[in-house]
Amino acid sequence: MHKTRVKTISVLAAAAVVMAGYSVGGHGFTGPREAAAADQTAASDWDETMREFDALTGSGSAGIDPAEATAIIQQAEGELTGDITFSVPSGTFRGQVSVQLSTGIAGAEIRYTTNGAQPNSGSTLYPGTALTFTSTTQLRAQAFVSGTATGAMGTAIYIAHSVTTTHDLPLLVMDAYGEGKPDREYQDVAAMIMEPQASTASLQQTPAIATRAAFHLRGQSSANFEKAPYRLELRDNLDDDADYPVLGMPAESDWVLRGPFPDKTLIRDAFAYSIGRDMGLEAPRFAFVEFYLNLDSQPMVAGDYQGVYMLVENIKRSSVRLDIEKLKNSQLTEPEISGGYILQINLMAAEPPTLQCTGDSATCWSDLEVMEPDELQPAQQAWITNYIQKFHDSLRSSNPADPQTGYPAYIDVDSFVNRVVHNELAREGDAYIRSTHFYKDRGSKLFAGPLWDYDLGYDAFTGFAGMPSASLIEGWQYEPMFGMAGGADWFVRLMADATFSAQVKARWQTLRQGIASDAQMIARMATLTAPLANAAQRNFQRWPILSTATVGGFGTQVTQTWEEQLQIMRNFLTRRAAWLDSTSGWGGGVLPTTSPPTTTTPPPTGTGACTAGYAITSQWDTGFQGEVTVTAGSSAITGWTVNWTFGGGQTITQSWNATLTSSGSSVTARNVSYNGALSAGASTNFGFIGTWSGANPVPTVACTAS
Repeated sequence: MHKTRVKTISVLAAAAVVMAGYSVGGHGFTGPREAAAADQTAASDWDETMREFDALTGSGSAGIDPAEATAIIQQAEGELTGDITFSVPSGTFRGQVSVQLSTGIAGAEIRYTTNGAQPNSGSTLYPGTALTFTSTTQLRAQAFVSGTATGAMGTAIYIAHSVTTTHDLPLLVMDAYGEGKPDREYQDVAAMIMEPQASTASLQQTPAIATRAAFHLRGQSSANFEKAPYRLELRDNLDDDADYPVLGMPAESDWVLRGPFPDKTLIRDAFAYSIGRDMGLEAPRFAFVEFYLNLDSQPMVAGDYQGVYMLVENIKRSSVRLDIEKLKNSQLTEPEISGGYILQINLMAAEPPTLQCTGDSATCWSDLEVMEPDELQPAQQAWITNYIQKFHDSLRSSNPADPQTGYPAYIDVDSFVNRVVHNELAREGDAYIRSTHFYKDRGSKLFAGPLWDYDLGYDAFTGFAGMPSASLIEGWQYEPMFGMAGGADWFVRLMADATFSAQVKARWQTLRQGIASDAQMIARMATLTAPLANAAQRNFQRWPILSTATVGGFGTQVTQTWEEQLQIMRNFLTRRAAWLDSTSGWGGGVLPTTSPPTTTTPPPTGTGACTAGYAITSQWDTGFQGEVTVTAGSSAITGWTVNWTFGGGQTITQSWNATLTSSGSSVTARNVSYNGALSAGASTNFGFIGTWSGANPVPTVACTAS
């Protein structure tokens, strides 16, 4: 996070109140000096406001009316142009762009820079004729009267390009002014967002947002990806945070660019955040974009296309992000010291300040870092450490579920229950041990969340070279890997408690009747992928990795098409959910099972170039869940149709991954748009829920290819 600035109307208004001599915080006084003595915080806010005004306008703040200062600052925050008129607004151009400058300040001359520096009295004097640029340029200008900077400086940004490609997703366009790829330190970048107009977006259109910005490389293992992730900070003319509403998300300055890479569906993070929010967990908002990044000093070209990215809210305390109280440096006693904190377990990658367990070293937590507040005071570190230690110790008490002395006294149990359900469905390898966040608001308990980092979940990861992954369909993710609990054994201890595990089971069974049902999970995937159909093709032309086994150092799913990648994820969701429904998992499922599922499957039969196999995956009093696997023969196919006739009066009430029609006892299933094309030997499946009475025999199925 970059330097935070006092920006809100309420704080600026408070400064105005101080200057006007009114009572603030219960103290009566007549001016800023008296305010400083009576309320140091209010005076500090006023001092910062006046320093900002001085830097912004180049003039002294003595005698300035507070309301006028507030208005000037707010106006400058809202736009980069300040008191300079640019004949051509910020945007992209091809070939060259010619720009004239003017100002409404009487008797002023204009001085400008093109290297990103703020203009000063020694900067180039504007000659009064058009300035012509052929490369990406940040044009900054300031009015001067008698050698003194007057009014607000202005900035316009022009990105040179030769790209004619059109898109149907929003575009994020960034140019690093020829400075190359950044490392871990922020580096200046021009940033623009083009939103589709009539379903089309291009670099040639007027940007919805054009701003100064900075970016740097982010991530741990992902920082080494060819398709790299970045932190992006939108900035104003003073290099401070500038809040913009981006693609329907609330206005903020700090963003993360995640480029799905080992995740060849492109949607695993999006799916995790989406279903997590619907479960009641905190999770970032996001928008899919197609990303152009120019790192050299030449105009942006088609080769600077980086593919499909997610523009994601980063995890931070904010009224529009994680809305918890701000813990100030001066708040060192209860109740203020009790919040807000954002914590993260980050195994072998935690950054100071970290919280050190003071209990039994054999069971202590580790790698628990404090993400906020930024400047953690020793007393605050001691307070939150003591709170976490009490929670940690309660899990080892004789009655861990006791409402007064056990874990319910320290954590929001519902959020921890939801987190277990969410993690177990996803089976992401880092779940519970890395990017595992918690937050504690003032006067509140410890919550699990926000969610982060699920790109290797949902069966994306197939194992490291020479060490294939174990089955992800069966088993528990919370159980220690290689005998290690990772950063903490909290979830292991919670799941060992009968009261907590019963709540998890009940929550799963409730969710299975709604957002975690097979039909709704498949529908969620369809909603996320529908806008990406064309962009995915461009993405995998840029990154032809669908048939590459190892991507970014991780073993990944290998297919010929993006649609087959999606089918792998669909198959995983339904199969993993079925295992969680089983008696080995959390039992029950949609309806209570009264007899073992019928799994007898006749040999696959087929006509043409495909075969089909039918299985009953779950069965209860009057209903059952079925699955049909379709496999292409020795040649690729473009579509398929499966037929069968029920022999026990069964009827189908719900289906997914196929279009089903029935006539009496005869059923016909046809592929949908995303799973009809199969390469030689490739498979897909579809599922359904039906009713039965008396008998539920497995029918003979036939497959015809087209």
